[in-house]
Amino acid sequence: MKNDHKAAMSGERLRLTPGIKDTRPHLPYRAVPGILPEVPREKTDACCGTPSGLMTPPSLTSGDAPYGHCLQGHVPSPVGPVPRLSTRLTARDYWGGLKVRLGLGRDRYAMPAGLYAVGRPGPRSPVLVTANYKLTVDALRTELSTHDAWILALDTNGINVWCAAGKGTFATDELVHRLKASRLDQVVTHRKLVLPQLGASGVAGHRVKQRTGFQVIWGPIRARDLPAFLKNPQKTPPSMRRMSFTLKERITLVPVEISAAFRPAAWSLGMAMLMALLLGMAGPAPFKTVLHTMLLGVTATVVGLLSGAVLTPILLPWIPGRAFALKGAFLGLAAAFISLLAVYPDMTVETSIALTMMTIATSSFLAMNFTGATPFTSPSGVEREMRWAIPAQALVVTIGLIGWLQAVWAG
Repeated sequence: MKNDHKAAMSGERLRLTPGIKDTRPHLPYRAVPGILPEVPREKTDACCGTPSGLMTPPSLTSGDAPYGHCLQGHVPSPVGPVPRLSTRLTARDYWGGLKVRLGLGRDRYAMPAGLYAVGRPGPRSPVLVTANYKLTVDALRTELSTHDAWILALDTNGINVWCAAGKGTFATDELVHRLKASRLDQVVTHRKLVLPQLGASGVAGHRVKQRTGFQVIWGPIRARDLPAFLKNPQKTPPSMRRMSFTLKERITLVPVEISAAFRPAAWSLGMAMLMALLLGMAGPAPFKTVLHTMLLGVTATVVGLLSGAVLTPILLPWIPGRAFALKGAFLGLAAAFISLLAVYPDMTVETSIALTMMTIATSSFLAMNFTGATPFTSPSGVEREMRWAIPAQALVVTIGLIGWLQAVWAG
C-alpha cells in the first residue's frame, strides 16, 4: 500500500489496503505526510487531561509543531523514508514539558502517530511501541542515544501509556491497525514488539500474535531501563518490573494537580464571593467587616487547595487512612486547625467551624482527585470511594458555605 499523500493533505481518512478491516475509531482525523501518521481532532475524555478544541497538528517540518525540531532527516526503508528522531532534548523540549505540567497547551502536545527511527535502524533492529504523547516520546528517545531502533507511536489522543491503556486507546485494535498501516512487516525481518509494561491492561498479546504474527514482549516500566533490557531481555531484574512512587515522583505531579484544580476552584470561589458580597451589602454589618469575613472564606478555600493538591501528594505514604478522601480530610483538618490559630483566632465558634468545614471538604475532594495519578488504587476501588465520598464532601462544603455566608451577612 502506498502512502495516500493527497488524502493526508486534504484531511480525509487515510485509506487502508483492500481486505484490511478498519478498526480505527470513527472520528474525524487530519493526517500529515509520513508513514501514515494521524492525530484525532476531536475532544476526548482522557483521564489525564481533557483536550479542548481541535487537535490539528501542523506538518512534521512545521516550526509551529511541538515536534518538528525533534526530527533529524529520514531513514530509508522498504516502505519509504521514515522520520528520524533526535535523542537529545533541546531547550524547546524542556520548555514545552514545563508548560504541559502546568496545564498549558496540554491538548496540543502530541506527536503524529506512526513509525519513527532513532539512530540508523535496519531490518533486525528492535521495535519499541509507545504512545504519541510527546512527553512519553521524549522520555523514550532520550534513553536510546546508543541504540538503533524503530519507534511505533500509537494514536492515544496525546495521552500517556498508562492512562491510554485504561481508556482503551493504547489497545489491541490500535496496535494491529498501526502495524498494518505502517507496513512494519516489510520494514523488519523479525516479528517481535517491545511494549511498555504499563500498557499491559490495554493490549492482549495473544490477539496481536494471531492477527499480525508479531509477538508482544513486555518491556520495563521505566524508559531508563530500556538499554539494559535490550541487551538482555531474557533476564529482567525485579526492579524493572516494580512500580515506585517516590517523593520526587509525587512532587513532579504537584503542578499538574494545582493547574487542574485552579480553574474550577477560581470559578466556584468567584461565584461564592459574589453571593457573599450581595448578602453582606444587604446585611447590618459594616463593609470593612464584610470584606474581612469574605477574605477569611477565600483563605479557608486556598488552605484546602494547598492541603489537598500539594501536601497530600507530598505526605501521601504517611497520612493515616486508606481512602484518599479520608487522607485529604485528615490533612485538611490539621491545616484548618493551624489556620485557626494563625490566621483567624478571634472568630466566633460558629464561623470557625464553617471555615474548617470548607477547608476539609476542599482538601478531601482534591486528595481524592489525586487517586488517578497514583499506583495505589484500582478503578473499582476509586468508584466505591467516590460513591460515598462525593455526597459527604458536598454535604460538608454546603454546611460550611451556609455558615460562612451567614457570618458575612451578620458580620
